[in-house]
Amino acid sequence: MSTKTKNSDKNGSGAKKEVSVWTRAVTGKSEWPDKEEFLDVIYWLRQALGFFLGILWGVIPLQGFLGLALFVLINAGLLYVYFNNFQCIEEEEFGGPWELTKEGFMTSFAGFLVMWIIVYTGLYYDPEQSS
Repeated sequence: MSTKTKNSDKNGSGAKKEVSVWTRAVTGKSEWPDKEEFLDVIYWLRQALGFFLGILWGVIPLQGFLGLALFVLINAGLLYVYFNNFQCIEEEEFGGPWELTKEGFMTSFAGFLVMWIIVYTGLYYDPEQSS
C-alpha cells in the first residue's frame, strides 16, 4: 500500500507554500515578489476585458467614436482601479502609473476591435441593403 505525501510534509513542517499567481490576482493587497508576474496579470486581465467589451459592443449594437472612446475609458479606468485601489501596489516599482496603464493596451484594443466587428457584422449586417 503506497501513500502520497503533501509538499509541505516533504519540505518540513515549517515550509511556506507559495500562493499561485491567479490566487494573488483575485486577492486584494497581494504581495508581488516577481514584478513580471504582476505585469502578466495586468496584460491578461486587459485581454479578457477587451474581448468581453468587444462582444458586448457588438450585441448592444454600439457604433462609431462613442464605442471607441468608451472602450478606452473603461479599459484604462478599470485597470487603474484594479492596481491602484484593489492591489494597492507601489506604482513607481513598476515604472509609474503610465507604464501600468499602457501594459498590453494595444493588443487588447486589437482583440476588442476584432470581436466588435465580428459580432456586430454577424448580428446586424444585411447584404441586401448594401447593394
